[in-house]
Amino acid sequence: MNKFSKVLDLESIPCPLNVVKCKLALEKLSENETLIVNLDKGEPETMVKKALKEMKYFFKTIEEDQKTIKFKIFHEI
Repeated sequence: MNKFSKVLDLESIPCPLNVVKCKLALEKLSENETLIVNLDKGEPETMVKKALKEMKYFFKTIEEDQKTIKFKIFHEI
């Protein structure tokens, strides 16, 4: 089964709005989709990752630089 990815750009979106937008995007995904999120490092990264762990999601960093990070979010099957 192929996995399709949707991209959510949350760069420059303040906390906790980035967490809310991420949760809403995850609720709209179908079973064969993953979500790729771009966001600022620091508090936004920390808060989104904390929320994902609480919701039992897994994530893998795809790329990062000094200011931003991009990671893929998925459910373990």
